[in-house]
Amino acid sequence: MDVMGDKATLFETGRFVHPSGRDEAGEVAEDAAEEVRQRLAAESGDAEAMSVLGAMLLRRGDLDGAEPHLRAATAAGDRAAANNLGVLLHQRGYADEAAGWWRIAAVAGSAAAAHALGRHHRERGDEPAAEYWLRQAAEQGHALGAYALADLLEHRGDAGAERWMRSAAERGHREAAYRLARALDRKAVPEGETGVDDGVVATEEAEQWYRQAAARGHRRAALHLGAILEKRGELKEAGRWYLTSAKDGEARAACALGFLLRDAGDTESAAVWWLRAAQEGDGNAANALGALHAERGEPQTAERWYRAAMDAGDDNGAYNLGLLCAEQGRTAQAEQWYRRAAYAGHREAANALAILLLQSGDPAGAEPWFSKAAEAGSVDAAFNLGILFAGRTEESVALRWYERAAAAGHTEAALQVGIARLRDGDEQEAERHLRCAAGRGSAEAAYRLATVLDARRPPEPAHELGESAHEKSECEEWYERAASQGHRRAQVRVGMLAAARGDVVEAARWYREAAEAGSRNGAFNLGLLLAREGSEPEAAVWWTRAADAGHGRAALRLALVYARRGELAEGQRWADRAVSLGPEEVAERAARLRDALRQELSA
Repeated sequence: MDVMGDKATLFETGRFVHPSGRDEAGEVAEDAAEEVRQRLAAESGDAEAMSVLGAMLLRRGDLDGAEPHLRAATAAGDRAAANNLGVLLHQRGYADEAAGWWRIAAVAGSAAAAHALGRHHRERGDEPAAEYWLRQAAEQGHALGAYALADLLEHRGDAGAERWMRSAAERGHREAAYRLARALDRKAVPEGETGVDDGVVATEEAEQWYRQAAARGHRRAALHLGAILEKRGELKEAGRWYLTSAKDGEARAACALGFLLRDAGDTESAAVWWLRAAQEGDGNAANALGALHAERGEPQTAERWYRAAMDAGDDNGAYNLGLLCAEQGRTAQAEQWYRRAAYAGHREAANALAILLLQSGDPAGAEPWFSKAAEAGSVDAAFNLGILFAGRTEESVALRWYERAAAAGHTEAALQVGIARLRDGDEQEAERHLRCAAGRGSAEAAYRLATVLDARRPPEPAHELGESAHEKSECEEWYERAASQGHRRAQVRVGMLAAARGDVVEAARWYREAAEAGSRNGAFNLGLLLAREGSEPEAAVWWTRAADAGHGRAALRLALVYARRGELAEGQRWADRAVSLGPEEVAERAARLRDALRQELSA
């Protein structure tokens, strides 16, 4: 059993607690003088001096010199000497004889001896005796006794453990403070949810105990405290605690500090801490180094670190090796690494493997891996299963997977559920899912939501002179959001709404954006707007672009333009094009114009 506690607690005397501020030479000189004084008193038969001298020699490691003095003092009834004699004998390997002397000291009221005796019994598996003596020490205010008792009760699942852990923590025991904080966090976080291990949750009281333990040099407490502060956005203080913990040898803190520095833009310093953590066996840091070298275009170095992460037991290493091989076109190797990570339970690797198999024409092989990944919680895999079943026209099965992914926050899945509900006529459910997807940034969802709201909107009454200007409805706001994200149909619709309220400049801007992005309706409407403004030659340019993209009305407009200019052959050519493009109404008008131009050309 190791010697535990500070000198005053261990030897039950305050004589060894020295005031601060003395230099080392002065301390040594004073200790030597004190030893001489105690030795002279001991030689004259002073039992207390024998006890103190024995304790001094024990502290120095002089067991042979300490033992006779401690035995003499013990024989004279000094309980501190009995306790220290037990410590000495335990260090010599005579555990049973040590326990006998600890029992004598404990019965005489020594809390330190009761603690040591309790530890002795626990090591031998005698928990009732251990609990009895540890409780004796704890009830006398002995911090180590309270901690050891709490540890014993916690091991048994006894609810009384927290009381004694708190007692030890309040007396400055740093491990007790740390474990109390952990226990408080476990009580605060519902089963199955993420806790403070990931730096996510910490109660106010738990944070105080983490802080106390960290301030006393507990490196894991400093790590947890850093994670709590980082989550709260207090990055500067979080970095200080990560640094403290990392310097004390905590690899996870070095890794976390690296991520903090990377996010602050200091990748060079981040790499230094990741390297330190990786060399101490931290797989996450090795992965971070691999990603850093991959970004720098150093695939061989990246692969070396990914392999190191894998060797450290981090399945992300195999997954990242798969990604690296896939980027380099080494499909067979990518599949090999994805499989290794997937068999180890890595859900994103299972999803990546399934995608690889699907792309290589093996949907039957892909499906079980998508299912495994989805059941393990991969949202992307659930969405991909939806795509897989939709491709087989198994719409009901596809919808179930889309709904599962949408419930977990997958934007595209929410859009697909919204579209399916619209198709089924369930407009209320469709709107709910479209709102979710649109709110997460889906331009298509914003556009479809706008069309749903637009269809409900009653016709606007005619405005009288002097009435207030047009106020945008919700559906217009969604159209504009989709349009601002580059959605071409939304851009055309926003342009139409602007034109309807007489804002020609705004309408032209949106039509032009849509047309330049490839929208034939945008090009056609822009042509109409320009023609109304008297710019028919420019209008013809946009109608040509629309007609070349398959817009029948644009082709008819061009036929009319060339007919008016007297370019009958060109007009006939565009009329033929309009007939072939349709729709029916346009085709009929274009056919009549074509026939008229043909007659005029043959006259």
